[in-house]
Amino acid sequence: MSPHSHSLGIDFGTSNTGAAYLLNGKPQLIELEPGQTSFPTTFFFDYETRKTLMGHAANQALLDGDDGRFMRALKRVLGTTLMHQPRQILNARVTFVDIIARFLRHVKMQAEAETGLTFDRAVCGRPVVFHATGDPREAQAEADLHACYIAAGFKEVSFVDEPEAAAIASGALENAGEIGLIVDIGGGTSDFSVFRSGNSGVEILANHGVRVGGTDFDRAISIDRVMPLLGKDGALRKVMGPGTTPVPRAIFNDLATWEKIPFLYTAQTRRLIDEMLRLAIEPKKLGRLAAVLEHELGHEVAFEVEQGKIAANAGQDDSLIALNHIEKGLSAPLSPDALSSVLAPYAATLLVTAQETLDLVGLDASRIDRVIYVGGSSLMNMVTTTMEMRFPKAAHTFTEVFSAVADGLALASAQK
Repeated sequence: MSPHSHSLGIDFGTSNTGAAYLLNGKPQLIELEPGQTSFPTTFFFDYETRKTLMGHAANQALLDGDDGRFMRALKRVLGTTLMHQPRQILNARVTFVDIIARFLRHVKMQAEAETGLTFDRAVCGRPVVFHATGDPREAQAEADLHACYIAAGFKEVSFVDEPEAAAIASGALENAGEIGLIVDIGGGTSDFSVFRSGNSGVEILANHGVRVGGTDFDRAISIDRVMPLLGKDGALRKVMGPGTTPVPRAIFNDLATWEKIPFLYTAQTRRLIDEMLRLAIEPKKLGRLAAVLEHELGHEVAFEVEQGKIAANAGQDDSLIALNHIEKGLSAPLSPDALSSVLAPYAATLLVTAQETLDLVGLDASRIDRVIYVGGSSLMNMVTTTMEMRFPKAAHTFTEVFSAVADGLALASAQK
């Protein structure tokens, strides 16, 4: 590698992305958009201008109703067969490897333009698990991500577990002998790491994770609160004879899942909805579903669910999921209590995963001196309440939840 080449730490996230490099031994975040060191991992392929927009510009194009295709949560596709299936987007047939590489190339170019440096080496964050421990897709997911970085123009790629990077950034090196637990709740995964701080650095005692994150929280809220307004749990008259059959649930599950929404905008799906409308016991609700698919409003619904979640998490008793873009005056109430109820199964999953992480090294919860929260979804009250109940004696501290991993990756680049 050229002596003029440098390392760039990149936290490519399901929902947001950040990047940092070392300057005089300290991490410096890259301004990926004007005034922003973290930006959404989103794409908008504009059919009119034939341009590919990313980050806040992609989000705004969607909200403005521009004609095009929006994509988010592509990190969750890593390791699946979808990654390598060519599809027609704008003027070319591309794979998800090509699309993610464009995004990473944009990060690389922004970093080089801002610093005047050449970044040939990427130090990349990776979740403890992409899918599940022991899942055969794990190795393929890392290989896919490696291929994306190479296609983006990096010559060398190394990986660091995201919780390890967060531990380094949290100042763990300054508290020798401390045993801590990193709770990293991102958009697509929840990672837990037990570490011990020593004079020679951070020693990771155990890593464990589960494929649960903020996008899953959104999905659960959408299925529980929004999809019934679009016909979920409804009934259809039988084509032959008396009686009814349930409205198929699969379409609602996909409409509530960020990465699957674009695949619903097909003639085949619209024909299916038209057939369901003819047989619907409650045609008004299924009519709303038809409108969402006809006008490609799925991501608008998902954004409103996310905003409703944030409001309810902040304690607003009258928080609503606004659905005016579907029907004037339509909304779904989401109180803090309702939010807690919807997310209760995820609280149980996180509790079990935290305990399994301790079990890997035979530690009791009382041995944890500090719990460090990382990732935007760690700001959910459900997360902190669950962890405070399990680790009542530990100090509970928040890092810079959106930049800790990028900072840690930059610091880790000095050892890689």
